[in-house]
Formats: sequence, C-alpha cells, structure tokens
Amino acid sequence: MNEERKIAVEEVDAVDKPAKARVDDAVMAPSPHDAEGDLAKLERKRDYLEGFLAQKPTEDPAGEPGGDVYDAIIDTLKSIYDPEIPVNIYDLGLIYGVEVTDDGHAVVSMTLTTPHCPVAESMPGEIELQVGSVPGVGHAEVNLVWDPPWDPGKMSDEAKLELGML
Repeated sequence: MNEERKIAVEEVDAVDKPAKARVDDAVMAPSPHDAEGDLAKLERKRDYLEGFLAQKPTEDPAGEPGGDVYDAIIDTLKSIYDPEIPVNIYDLGLIYGVEVTDDGHAVVSMTLTTPHCPVAESMPGEIELQVGSVPGVGHAEVNLVWDPPWDPGKMSDEAKLELGML
C-alpha cells in the first residue's frame, strides 16, 4: 500500500492585504437571553474605544517618578558608591525617598548602614553636591535619618547578588 501523495503548488506575485477590523463592523452574536442588552453593551464598547483613542498621552511631571529630573537624580544616586561596600547607595537601600518640587528643589532622605559609619559626616554633603549638579535641580537638600534603621533587607536584588547574598 504505497500511496503516492502529490502537493499542488501555486506561485503568486502578491497577496491582497486583509481588511482592517473596525469597531463599526462588529456584530454581536444573537443571545437567547437578552438581545437588547447585547446591543447596549456593544454601544458602550464603542463609546469607550472612541474616548480611549481621543485621549492624548500625559507627560510625567519632571519631579515625579518617571519624570526627567527625578530619573536624573536617581541615576546620579546610583553613581555614588559606599566606600566600604562595592555597591551604589541607591541599590544598597540607603535612599529612603526623593522629592522634587516644581521649582527644582530636591530633597533626599537617606540613612547610613550605621550611625558610626566613617563617612557619616562627608557622605550627605557629597550627595547634596552631586544631586545639586543635576540639570533642572536648583537647590538640593539631604536629610539624614536613622528611623527606620537600615538593614540588609533594604538592598535591591542586584546589590545582594553583587555581595554574594543571593
């Protein structure tokens, strides 16, 4: 039973593009329960889609997460390394918060690994200078806080991996 099968091959130069689907062309399948309800649902979907397509993207405020100034400050903080631990202060979890006002005033709340840290006097000043040099920042302020105290759980996964803790 050796049956030979043949495949027909047709060569073409081009294929027409299929028509694009349109909301206006949508047809609801008839429902035995509530035909009028299905049409109302379709109309609501059309209204939603029209509103969605008409909506313009909003810009992130410069001082909010996702904004240019805020992101530049975070990048600057990620370039500052703890002198005793080979990890940047942001991934180390020393930065508790960054706030930027509309007029370019940046406030960084941070801690250190311990109050007896050898750089306790110099680190906040260095961070203030670095953040103050970010374009869009008019004035920078660093608040050194001890509550809540720092612990290794505040480190990012990247920092833990770098230190062999993962």
